[in-house]
Amino acid sequence: MAGHTSRAGRIGRWAKALVAGAVLTAGLLTGAPQASAAGLGQVTGFGSNPGNLAMYSYVPGGLATGKPLVVALHGCTQTASDYYNNSGWAQLADRWGFAVVFPQTGATNNALSCFSWFDSAKDTRGKGEALSVKQMVDKAVALYGSDPSRVYVTGLSAGAGMAADLLADYPDVFAGGSIASGLPAQCATTQAAASGCQNANQNLTPAQWGDKVRASDPGWTGPWPRVAIWHGSSDSTVAPVNATELRDQWTDVWGIPQTASATRSLPGNTTLSEYDDASGRPAVQLYSVSGMGHGLPVSPGSGAADCGRSGAYFLSTVCSSYWTGLFWGLDGSGGGDNGGGTRLPAPGGLAVTGTTDTTAALSWNAVAGAASYTVYRGGVQVGAATGTAYTDSGLSAGTGYAYTVAAVDANGVVGTVSSAVTATTAGSVFTPRCFTDNNYSQVAAGRAHQSGGYAYTNGSNQTMGLWNLFVTHTLKETSAGYFVLADAGCGA
Repeated sequence: MAGHTSRAGRIGRWAKALVAGAVLTAGLLTGAPQASAAGLGQVTGFGSNPGNLAMYSYVPGGLATGKPLVVALHGCTQTASDYYNNSGWAQLADRWGFAVVFPQTGATNNALSCFSWFDSAKDTRGKGEALSVKQMVDKAVALYGSDPSRVYVTGLSAGAGMAADLLADYPDVFAGGSIASGLPAQCATTQAAASGCQNANQNLTPAQWGDKVRASDPGWTGPWPRVAIWHGSSDSTVAPVNATELRDQWTDVWGIPQTASATRSLPGNTTLSEYDDASGRPAVQLYSVSGMGHGLPVSPGSGAADCGRSGAYFLSTVCSSYWTGLFWGLDGSGGGDNGGGTRLPAPGGLAVTGTTDTTAALSWNAVAGAASYTVYRGGVQVGAATGTAYTDSGLSAGTGYAYTVAAVDANGVVGTVSSAVTATTAGSVFTPRCFTDNNYSQVAAGRAHQSGGYAYTNGSNQTMGLWNLFVTHTLKETSAGYFVLADAGCGA
């Protein structure tokens, strides 16, 4: 489809058509729930509905026009009501002011009530379930006056696989997406191929993954949706490698590196890795929840970052809907950076001010707008400070340690990491040691860590391959807690 216009142009024409249609058919839209906090309501007559889906929506009372719209897709064996009650999106809709559409499939379409993310007759642009969801978006924009430039899609498991497909199919419709325990866009085109995607590395390059997105709407050259990826490290239903493949797919589409621009820790043993676009705003976010199985991360409670209810496949760890909403700017922040503005610059003047045999003292220059600072040793966060000095302790004697520091703004957004300095503790020189074991055991022993189903050495952060029992490496500890790959031999 050559001659694609920008999202703005296409949205402009789309919005005008929807408004005109709404005026002409206002008397016919009787299936819509009123804008109230009465709960989930079914919407009928939203189009030809080739995917045989049901449309439900939640609209906070008194919602003004021009607000965002979120489409939330349930997982297998679930319903729209399950997702409405447990995901936290209805709570956030009340708090921040936006409408939510909850599409629902059923046993007529799939024995387990899964969305058909693996069927090219149902999950591609202009066809089947994908078109049904697009028609729901059109209806919601017309009914609720939602801003067509701020439409987002999220989902769990099979719903997440369909969400990824929809982002690829309709980049002109969706400004952002969130994929929880899901799969890359167009990973499988038949049901027979679905299990391979769920359980194994597909061994595709980032460019090959990106091509699947580009082929879903040929001629579209951007802007692309901003994508959040959520996955548990212990997911045995959809292998964690899918998160890495999703990262590869969407960073390639954006034309940015697969190396994270920044990482930080969140509640629930969650590690957030951000991948910035050319302007310095996160385009892709990867959230790895350590120890979590298959499900949507939620965090019941009354705190500012809490939302959702725990249940089957709603796992109490961290509220993914809250952090995703910040990423998209649903809180009014503008999005793209978890509620902040431009990322703070790197602190200058990082220096070692003193060492003992077990400590290293650091100082740096203040950064305007910083609420605190994060300190990294060997690329791993080891502490935080509200001022411009920090003393690291528990170190080994006679050992060199590399330190960096980053400023953190009032919204908790971590800024650019500084250049590194090396601090060498007093005492005898550290004697290197080597350890040969499988990747799973190396992580368990604290010599490596895992993210997105892959293992990485602690300190040097070198890639070790899949985090499992079947890949073996030799790691050399060159200083306390700092490991490098040494498969060529311990003396290398």
